[in-house]
Amino acid sequence: MAEAATHPAGGSRTFCPRQRRRFVLIAAILASSMGFIDGSVISIATPAIRATLPATLAEALWINNAYMLFLSSLILIGGAAGDRYGLRRMFIIGIAIFTGASIACTIAPNAEILIVARAVQGLGAAIMVPGSLAIIAKAYPANERGKAIGIWAAASALTTAAGPILGGAALSLFGEQAWRLLFAINLPFGAVALGMLWFLVPPDEAEGGRRLDVVGGALITLALLVLAFGLTGTGGEGSVPDPGSVATAVMVSAVLVAVFVWWERRAAVPMVPLSLFRIRAFSGANLLTFSLYFGLSAMLFYLPMTVIGGWGVTEAAAAITFVPITVFVGLLSGRAGDYAGKHGAALPVTAGALIVASAYAILAVTVHWQNFWLGVLPLMVLSAFGMSLLVSPLSTAVMTSVDDEQTGTASGINNAVSRVAGLVAVAAMGLLAAALYPMLMPPGAETSFGEILEGTSQARAADHAAATTNVFSTIALVTAVLSALSAVIAWTTLPRTGQAEPQRT
Repeated sequence: MAEAATHPAGGSRTFCPRQRRRFVLIAAILASSMGFIDGSVISIATPAIRATLPATLAEALWINNAYMLFLSSLILIGGAAGDRYGLRRMFIIGIAIFTGASIACTIAPNAEILIVARAVQGLGAAIMVPGSLAIIAKAYPANERGKAIGIWAAASALTTAAGPILGGAALSLFGEQAWRLLFAINLPFGAVALGMLWFLVPPDEAEGGRRLDVVGGALITLALLVLAFGLTGTGGEGSVPDPGSVATAVMVSAVLVAVFVWWERRAAVPMVPLSLFRIRAFSGANLLTFSLYFGLSAMLFYLPMTVIGGWGVTEAAAAITFVPITVFVGLLSGRAGDYAGKHGAALPVTAGALIVASAYAILAVTVHWQNFWLGVLPLMVLSAFGMSLLVSPLSTAVMTSVDDEQTGTASGINNAVSRVAGLVAVAAMGLLAAALYPMLMPPGAETSFGEILEGTSQARAADHAAATTNVFSTIALVTAVLSALSAVIAWTTLPRTGQAEPQRT
């Protein structure tokens, strides 16, 4: 899903002289590239991080979840802060926090410090991500804005595709410690972006009267933290949270979400206007966004661990699985979006979700061949084709389901939902992996799902590969069911004709 500005500027007035606008665009591209590269490369780097830091399975999950926790829960406040204090100022702050945290990630001596650094990265990204498109929208007049955003989108797609490939190549060529270079690459990107914004871009006007929903942000962050902690545990190798603690965490998180909803109904300026969820198409689009991106996030996080740690596939080869979705979305999303605008989003989203569900279901069976090139990669290409049919129509459904003045907020909420889905997916499927893997291994085996084994017997390696494969097969089956459910939601809630008016229930 393309990054969305939560509060895009309208009109034709800009804060930036024509000769300086290109620096805004370059800075936005560099900042987005940092976020995209870190988001896509971490899955490829996780086996190497576990082997060299070292890190347990639970700690590896927290390295991902600490970042996603703060990004997903605070991205809406980050967008509002740009309006409140000025887009340029907040964009600079977000890039500075993200870049500084990247330095800490690069030199982290243990898993605990890396987790904390990733959490700070998430905080910086929550400010930086919504600012990237918003500052372009505010710097360029309406007649030039589309071209500028198109350049940004093309550059973002290129870095999203290139990131995992370059990361996988670095790990394959320079060894497992090369994962630190994947964070270090943010330093020159961040430094150049900060220099341009600080010295070459004038400050924009801030909307000083706008309030930030700090209480709402704190409540949803705490709710997601409790849920992730309950599903993932504290980090001990082989430790699985007991059912009682998981149930308690889910209940406490549900209570916190209920309090969050209560607060949002009463807040003067809520971060999530709940009235939008009375619109059938908007609610349906966000529900199927959660289920679709739950599946996609689970596949892209656990597949590399399976093929690298379980089967011994190189990081460079595993990184290829990330390429098809970027290529297909880049090639087909425009046409799919046009179709959705003219004929409604229901058909392309339903068809895309069914294709994705079929690919995951077949993969759940054929993964037992342990054949990356003939078994895994073709099905990832098929799932990427399915995603390319639905990504743009899904965004179209979100944007056209609300009034024009609410499109920025609606897009921001949908963006946040997709990231929450990724957080919950990694945590929940991590619980499944931690519980199921030991049951599939011989008694006394001191290994864990997706771990890179070195200097072990052939029999033990075969047992490890089989157990890891069986766990991933279960994960693929879960994602297939959720994707099929997404198709049902799409067909029953999304418009089947173009230019539908918002319909509140």
